[in-house]
Amino acid sequence: MLDIQQIKEIIPHRYPFLLIDRIIEVEEGKRAVGIKNVTTNEEFFNGHFPDYPVMPGVLIVEALAQVSAVIMLMKEENHGKIGLFAGIDNCRFKKQVRPGDQLRLEVEMTRVRGLIAKAHAIATIDDEIVCEADVTFALFDNKKA
Repeated sequence: MLDIQQIKEIIPHRYPFLLIDRIIEVEEGKRAVGIKNVTTNEEFFNGHFPDYPVMPGVLIVEALAQVSAVIMLMKEENHGKIGLFAGIDNCRFKKQVRPGDQLRLEVEMTRVRGLIAKAHAIATIDDEIVCEADVTFALFDNKKA
């Protein structure tokens, strides 16, 4: 289990773009389960949509990708790297995510070859699938500009 401080030691994301609150299960290099508590105070709800707040689907996919990054960046040889999207396939959104929801973000690595990785990712609320996708990403050295 990883708390928010431990997550911040692994991935470079920060507020307002850090979209996972904790990791409740993790197998380094293989799989992890993260949690995102969606609150009414989320920055994106200011414009999406003020009278009917819905979490943007792309941010659900980003939250899943951040869990993927935790899996890969925990590995000693990947410390200090950054994960960037290389592809999103078979993505489906099945339910809206609203304030008060708790997203369970389950990710399983399906292929890792060097610095390129693929994962199957599922976001659920109360055991109902909200989003499912296959994500591909590449790891790069995190050089400051």
